[in-house]
Amino acid sequence: MRSVAFNSLRGLSRAGSRFQPATLPRVAAARAYSTAAEKQYEFIQVSEPRPGVGQVTLNRPKALNALSTPLITELNSALLSFQQSPTIRAIVLTGSERAFAAGADIKEMAPLTFSKAYLESFIESWSNLTFTVKKPIIGAVSGHALGGGCELALMTDIIYCTKTANFGQPEIKLGTIPGAGGSQRLTRAVGKSKAMELILTGKSFSGEEAERWGVAARAFDSYEELMEQALKTAETIAGYSKVAVQAAKEVVNKSQEVGLRDGVEYERRMFHALFGSQDQKIGMKAFAEKGKAKWVDE
Repeated sequence: MRSVAFNSLRGLSRAGSRFQPATLPRVAAARAYSTAAEKQYEFIQVSEPRPGVGQVTLNRPKALNALSTPLITELNSALLSFQQSPTIRAIVLTGSERAFAAGADIKEMAPLTFSKAYLESFIESWSNLTFTVKKPIIGAVSGHALGGGCELALMTDIIYCTKTANFGQPEIKLGTIPGAGGSQRLTRAVGKSKAMELILTGKSFSGEEAERWGVAARAFDSYEELMEQALKTAETIAGYSKVAVQAAKEVVNKSQEVGLRDGVEYERRMFHALFGSQDQKIGMKAFAEKGKAKWVDE
């Protein structure tokens, strides 16, 4: 099945130690996450590879994980289940070693008319995860992340990738433009001039460039290292207070929506608000006593 990939497919250390996340029991292997795994998914796989960590793996290997409405519907369902779960505290979203997602499903898009796409709000549901999921999502990207695949990666909170990952917004080559936030999120990540070059030419960029430009937080030599480090970071986050983690994600995201002054004031209000949480008292007491915080998520 064709996808948007088309042509592109060719002293502080001691203090810091007191803030280590609470110890969670290790598991020998990934286990199915009870609620989400009870559902029968055709285009994704769902698991709980580490304590407190949910993983969604895109699974359309013959189509290089091309994004279709049925796949996005399943993805949104699984992410909502993780959001509602009392045990899942961080999420990893990934694809295969060959492709995170090679683009949108061209066969689905090609016959659309303006009125049908407009009236049915085509592709709008792709952005649900940015509004409904309050828990941190790490995008683990290997292989192709083109078109809608690049946009999906940009929707996650942290991007880890392989150095050879292939990002891009090549929609211009099909006579169209990004439709799921690519022009907005990529511009915020790399700046107007670089984003304009990438979108107007359809050029792709590597995982190494993604890390250098700030699109990705880290780039790794191998797929195995990518997945290990993505799960390790997710497990670290899962060991902290859910209240503080959600607040931290909220204030960072606010920086992308408002000016500096308004953002700082919003951050300060959230900072003050956390003094009303039990976890703030628990965390500071544990630090003062050189102990380990046992979060109650309240």
